[in-house]
Order: sequence, then structure tokens, then C-alpha cells
Amino acid sequence: MDLRTVSWRNVVLCGALVPAVTACGGSTPSASNSAKLGNLTPAGIQYEAHIAAGGRPPVGGVLVNSQGHEAAVAKAGESLFVAMNCDGCHGGGGAGWIAPSLADGRWRYGGADQEIFSSIFYGRPKGMPAFGGVLGPEGVWNLVAYLKSMPIPPNEPTESWE
Repeated sequence: MDLRTVSWRNVVLCGALVPAVTACGGSTPSASNSAKLGNLTPAGIQYEAHIAAGGRPPVGGVLVNSQGHEAAVAKAGESLFVAMNCDGCHGGGGAGWIAPSLADGRWRYGGADQEIFSSIFYGRPKGMPAFGGVLGPEGVWNLVAYLKSMPIPPNEPTESWE
């Protein structure tokens, strides 16, 4: 590499990265996140809606709802739902507004606990932000408990065109 072609931006970038890596003890971000969150955030999970070739699903992580589905946990999740402005997109009580309903029992990305966790924690394309960095695993599990505690309405608010 010819030193005459190195731009000042590269020098500044390298100067900023070296102290940052040194301050972290040389660990990678994924290693530090794994140590902090334990087995709560695996790289991928098995979804109930996945179809496995040959009937053998690939090995995936297992998310376990550490908070449970008790009424107190669901109440804490309801408070978070309002505090984090989830109702700003999903409507009051999760009934749907500019974002899909969370109270009708229909889930685009799966309705199992770990699938809902993954949607909230990591977000989804085209509008759903990742809340895992703000709420942490415990807060997200509280939201899962709240969403799962909602009774499914007896009549569906939309029609089938089939």
C-alpha cells in the first residue's frame, strides 16, 4: 500500500477504532452481548410455521419465557405497552391502527412466545423497530405476557376473500 494514497479519513477512523476496541478489552460485540444476555438471544430460533426439508429442522436456539404468564407480569407488560407508545401504531389495547392488530390472534411472524419475543426484541422490516436494546429481555417478556393475556375477540374484524 502506498502511504501517499491513505486519506486523512482513514487515519481518523483508525484512530477512533483503536481506543474503542482497547476499551472493550478486545472482545467482539457479539461476545459481550452473549455474555450479558446469556442464552436469551440466540442467533436464530425455530418457528412453528417453518417447513423443514426432509422433516428435519436445523438446530436453532431455544428461547424460554423467563417471566411467565402471571397476571402481574401481564400488567407490567400493559404498562410498558403504553409507556413505549406501542399503542401509537398498534392502537389502544393492541386492536390495530397503522400497524397490525395484536389482539386478534393472527400473527404474521408466528404467535408462539419466542416468535413474539423475536419480533419485539429484533424488530421487523418495514416499520417495527427493535426494542430489545431499550427494554432488555425482561421487558420484552413482559410485553409477550401482556399480548398473550388479551382475549381473542369472538368475531374477526376483517373479512376473508376466499
